[in-house]
Amino acid sequence: MIDSCIEAAAGRVPVIAGCGSNDTATAIRHMRYAQTAGAAAALIVAPYYNRPSQEGMIAHFKALADASDLPIVVYNVPGRTVADISAETLCKLAEIPSVVAIKDASGDLARVTMQRAGAGNKFCQLSGNDDLWLPHAVLGGVGCISVTANVAPRQCAEFAAACAAGDWAQALILHDRLFDLHKAMFSDTSPGPVKYALSRVHDWFSPEVRLPIIAANDASRAAVDAALFAAGVI
Repeated sequence: MIDSCIEAAAGRVPVIAGCGSNDTATAIRHMRYAQTAGAAAALIVAPYYNRPSQEGMIAHFKALADASDLPIVVYNVPGRTVADISAETLCKLAEIPSVVAIKDASGDLARVTMQRAGAGNKFCQLSGNDDLWLPHAVLGGVGCISVTANVAPRQCAEFAAACAAGDWAQALILHDRLFDLHKAMFSDTSPGPVKYALSRVHDWFSPEVRLPIIAANDASRAAVDAALFAAGVI
């Protein structure tokens, strides 16, 4: 999969490869393969299921950094992993030279300030929640690893440009236009809604998903359709 993504990018944009695992040795193997394939960085989710302590989190990321010089983007999504990387722990991880960014899907906006204070302004904080992208940016975040951008890339690029320029009035207008689409992307278990949305935008794209995920339900599809129209995507 990573090989085909890098081939499709053809050097036009850097590719961040998902390399995380709840097993440190497996994550190391993923990182080494991704680096060989030409990835620019590794996205490393907090170890899931086994719920390591904060000290265990630090040891995990240190082991990855020792085993590979691929830049690391920490991915904190406690709603899925049931393992939360605290702001204090993130600041300690930021001391590791190859840990360069965080995709923060904790939903806790206070962490943007806490992590900026502890890790410095040069540490790259990315929102992991489209619907919180605007307040995250206002507080010092520099972007988003977005779901909605897969479906509405032009609109999301315009929003990102407004944020980067500090044009908060225009950013708010675009945020409001995209908000229903952000919410619709999670109106059923992901990635069902986004794959359905892509099938509506591109007639060649299949909404098919793999078990245990099933296709977006009727209510979700209706929400996606309405949001795509409201955002000017279709």
